[in-house]
Amino acid sequence: MRFVAVTSCPTGIAHTYMAAESLEQAATAAGHEITVETQGAAGSQPLSAEDIAAADAVLFAADVDVRDRERFAGKPVVAKGVKAAINDGAGFVAEAVRAAEQGARRPEREQAAEPAPATKVDPTAGAATRVRQWLMTGVSYMIPFVAAGGILIAIAFLLGGAEIATIVDGGEFGGREYEGVSDLSNLLGEAGIAGVLFKIGSTAFEMLVPILSGFIAFGMADRPGIAPGIVGGLLASAIGAGFLGGLVSGLLAGFVVLGLKRLTVPRGVAGVMPVVVIPLVSTVVVGLLMVIVVGEPIAAAQSGMTDWLSGLSGGTAWLLGGLLGLMMAFDMGGPVNKVAYTFGIAALSSGDTVIMAAVMAAGMTPPLGLALATVIRKRLFSPAEQEAGKAGWLLGLSFITEGAIPFAAGDPLRVIPSLMVGSATTGALSVLFGSTSPAPHGGVWVVGLVGQPLLYLLAIAIGTVVTCACVVLAKSVGRQKAADDTTNVSAQAPVTV
Repeated sequence: MRFVAVTSCPTGIAHTYMAAESLEQAATAAGHEITVETQGAAGSQPLSAEDIAAADAVLFAADVDVRDRERFAGKPVVAKGVKAAINDGAGFVAEAVRAAEQGARRPEREQAAEPAPATKVDPTAGAATRVRQWLMTGVSYMIPFVAAGGILIAIAFLLGGAEIATIVDGGEFGGREYEGVSDLSNLLGEAGIAGVLFKIGSTAFEMLVPILSGFIAFGMADRPGIAPGIVGGLLASAIGAGFLGGLVSGLLAGFVVLGLKRLTVPRGVAGVMPVVVIPLVSTVVVGLLMVIVVGEPIAAAQSGMTDWLSGLSGGTAWLLGGLLGLMMAFDMGGPVNKVAYTFGIAALSSGDTVIMAAVMAAGMTPPLGLALATVIRKRLFSPAEQEAGKAGWLLGLSFITEGAIPFAAGDPLRVIPSLMVGSATTGALSVLFGSTSPAPHGGVWVVGLVGQPLLYLLAIAIGTVVTCACVVLAKSVGRQKAADDTTNVSAQAPVTV
């Protein structure tokens, strides 16, 4: 038989190509021909129309959506994750053979009428499974922006010091007022190469929420979801909704586009639906919902939390440090995180450098703790998470809390509480140790400006270890319970001789 296959993992690096190699070897060993399209980080060479037309079946080894899936309409499809292809390529190919044989026995008219599903997720899968798949699609496209932007910002701090952000964007640092660079054509002359790198990195970071939102919608509704999703993400950033706002706008855009695609319209209108009507209507609907429905509640919540936090300073400063740590880890760059960071900036402007130190330290531990966990208990994490963990070291040291987002999006109920415990520990310890920071950003690269620097680093190290321990424990308990359930089911199954 002749097969075509597509492999794709969230990061598009190692496992995309490992799955392709496994399928090629298994098909060759079974006497079949196979052509594989790897939709990885390095791009892909699309399958030719001739290969697809000649294929007896299609194999999808993907943990994210398969791009341009409509090419395979009418072909028998076997869809699994990349792990299934890597661990059991022979079984994957055997299942494709059975699917091809069943497809050959059906009438040609029925085969041609079979629609191609919009996403990798089986339509019969549970709601939670489908939502997780959509979220991971957005995260997979967002990861390159996190890595590129975070590393560039870290290099900028190394070259230009902690004040480089203030030099580029304007504001007060170290008792000096900076106007900022208003004309980008003068950026190199006014801020040097460090300023240029910071601007490029911060611009990449500005795209995190729009890309996350746009490709969540893409995973749900294919290409028509990209425009309303990205616009919704941009609006989420503009109103301060952050990461959580991007999740909401992406899901909204996906559902709106799916609803519009199901409408029955006259034949004359159907031709312009995907290029005019759906983008126009969905963008307007999502934009209105984000501006009118989502924006006001988030603004009110931020104002209320800021006022409440102000009442905890003074004798309960250590408690305030712990609470700010909880907030920094709760949504990793979202509105709650931004309230905590803004509170630290406000305290810094009034001369209180203790709170700013606690906020920055607490924001560093989530990616650091997760990076440590991927080293200590590698088997508890997916291949995509293991790749994200490698970048987590530099992102965490650079006070880029968003480095924890790929982990939180994939397993929020276990990961987010663990991050909050570790960050709360670090925030409280930083205040108790009396550490201070006149710098509003910079992470470990500005430790020379920090008061009580050794104790400050100790607070970060303790929080990192606590985060790692909580994540490993939470994931181990969940995995053990699943294993016990499987064992119980197997023990109760009848034995056939």
